[in-house]
Amino acid sequence: MSKGKYEDMLDLPHPVSKKHPRMTMQERAAQFAPFAALTGHGAAIERTARAQEESMEEAALYGFGEEEFLDD
Repeated sequence: MSKGKYEDMLDLPHPVSKKHPRMTMQERAAQFAPFAALTGHGAAIERTARAQEESMEEAALYGFGEEEFLDD
């Protein structure tokens, strides 16, 4: 078996920075945590869902079924 391109590096010690201390697991996790790319988007969806539910409740009070209401 021939030596691979980087095989000579496999047994080297892991580099440790003298300038930067190691990150905690929480700090590392925060680097990869999801973020809200669209600020306010989640709140807008919740408002729309609440308005839709209120409209459907109101329609039920007036005797409309879901089929008639959703076809508008």
